[in-house]
Amino acid sequence: MSEQQEAVIKFNDKEYKVADLSDNAKAQLQSLRYTDAEIQRLNMQLAIAKTARNAYQTALANELPAE
Repeated sequence: MSEQQEAVIKFNDKEYKVADLSDNAKAQLQSLRYTDAEIQRLNMQLAIAKTARNAYQTALANELPAE
């Protein structure tokens, strides 16, 4: 049989076994992971919006009369 590896997190340069954390610490860890994922999602949305803005800016420049 293969041994299952215990989940470990590294926080402030120290490693902790997730199984040894208090319920409150586990909840805080879950919230931290969720917010990290949300920040990543929002950064992707921002990249999409910036790309669209650049396209609209280029389209506007093409529509304005030349001087």
